[in-house]
Amino acid sequence: MAKEKILIVEDEEDIRELVKYNLEREGFTELRAVETGEEAMTAIKTFIPDLILLDLMLPGIDGLTVCRKLKNQEKTENIPIIMLTAKSEESDIVVGLEMGADDYITKPFSHKVLLARVRSVLRRVQTKEKLEPGDVVRRGNLVITPGKREALLDNQPLELTFSEFEILLLLARRPGWVFTRNQIVNEVKGSDYPVTERAIDVQIVGLRKKLGADGKKIETIRGVGYRFINDFNG
Repeated sequence: MAKEKILIVEDEEDIRELVKYNLEREGFTELRAVETGEEAMTAIKTFIPDLILLDLMLPGIDGLTVCRKLKNQEKTENIPIIMLTAKSEESDIVVGLEMGADDYITKPFSHKVLLARVRSVLRRVQTKEKLEPGDVVRRGNLVITPGKREALLDNQPLELTFSEFEILLLLARRPGWVFTRNQIVNEVKGSDYPVTERAIDVQIVGLRKKLGADGKKIETIRGVGYRFINDFNG
């Protein structure tokens, strides 16, 4: 039996019950299913999940708003979120990433795809939890502590989204190494993540802005991808 707690937020009863049934069949017993964003916010007060399956188009508070609220609260900011949506436009995927969503599945989806994504996200979370708080990446005036999910620039904390932190950590760990956009997606989100190269470019733009003058340390290799330049001692 899987011990992870999963919260399902889906207003369409058929989909909600099908998702719940498939998860139960695979051994997930700690499940709670609700149909609105308001119910989700209430449920989380007493049921702290290890993963949230969150529909984008909800009555009342929509999925993006729920995602943003959760990522802005210390108690819930690290709970992984897989967004479920009928939309497939690139802009919606980018918005979901910017809000801090960890994965994004478009409807209709097979139960095999859903279960693969659930396991993939939970596996990434469990792997990150094994990192020691003292495991530090130092690159000049940038200090990243993966175990604490903390990034300091000139001793000041950087306010990064989940994806921005993962990308920065990936690049900074191997300065000088060029990563293609596909490699970044594969390393940060998993090889089956449904995202476009454009979404990675948006993440890089946001990350550079937050790094300020140090944003130039993330270099674009035209036609290839990105690298963290190694022109300093760190």
